[in-house]
Amino acid sequence: MAHSYPGGEKNTFGRKAKGFFRKTFLTLAFMGVAGSPAYNDDGTKENLIAKTAPIEAVPPDTVMLPGQAVEISLQGGVNVKASGRFAEIVIDATTGEVLSQKNADTRLYPASLTKMMTLYLTFEALSQGKLELSQNLPVSKEAAVQEPSELGLKAKDSICVEDAVLGITTKSANDCAVVLSEADGGSEESFARAMNIKARQLGMNNTNFVNASGLPDKAQFSTARDMATLSRALLRDFPQYYHYFSVKSFTYRGHTDPSHNKLMGSYPGMDGIKTGYIDASGFNLAASAVHDSTRLIGVVFGGRTARSRDITMAKLLDQGFASVRKNRVAALAEKKPGAAPPREDINRRVARAR
Repeated sequence: MAHSYPGGEKNTFGRKAKGFFRKTFLTLAFMGVAGSPAYNDDGTKENLIAKTAPIEAVPPDTVMLPGQAVEISLQGGVNVKASGRFAEIVIDATTGEVLSQKNADTRLYPASLTKMMTLYLTFEALSQGKLELSQNLPVSKEAAVQEPSELGLKAKDSICVEDAVLGITTKSANDCAVVLSEADGGSEESFARAMNIKARQLGMNNTNFVNASGLPDKAQFSTARDMATLSRALLRDFPQYYHYFSVKSFTYRGHTDPSHNKLMGSYPGMDGIKTGYIDASGFNLAASAVHDSTRLIGVVFGGRTARSRDITMAKLLDQGFASVRKNRVAALAEKKPGAAPPREDINRRVARAR
């Protein structure tokens, strides 16, 4: 379907040519799997790359780069059932305690949850003074021809760091992800190396990144547990920037886009953080919510639709908060003397930073 860009048509021939060659490569790489119309993270249709195959085990210390081979399995055919790629985990954001999990260590496609690491490194660069929110960044040809979802940035244009961040947290803009990766890493490939180094430092041992956006690549994978670890790290390490994940709409050059995270507007206490979708992954979501001063983080991979994913997440968080309340009542009843004082609530750190 045709895509409308703020400010008019943008490099139409180049975009179509890039899409053709990318789809041709994926078709060959995945044994005849063809491209097809797909959806944004929020379920709206866009022209995204189509189906790829589930990933087989790769050693945790393996760092893959674009063009390198990785073993894959079609698991009985191209049309893998959504149930085969479903995974979930819910953790306490302050303690890291796991409240529920299913297939939490299965390697799956993260899709746009990848951008959480892109933002982690961007926030790190901001904290270190390497970037400034008001700093204008150049838009390269590579960034300008990224496939949807995107802001429609043009080559040789510029965008400030804060707008690029907001483009990612609301619209999940792939062009913004590449702009930030090139500003911080020099190139997207170099930035991907930094992403993997940081992933290992954070304990994300079942994750490998090859791009900053989460667009399909057979060597890009993660797990529900690792994405929960990353979500917690964002809250813990950069509470001063977490509010960007709570923004519900973003206006750029006169065009307003709502956040892809629809659940944030309906689930009490939810204030972030990131949606994701490609055909191979299904509908993914990393979410965080606060009830009665307790913050939980939930991650869902492989929802059949955006709506079913959101319903699943809401149910998992409800169960998680119920479990916390039950455990709190039991602990008060026991009244253990000499118990260690609780660690500082991560939610208080976020609130103080705002």
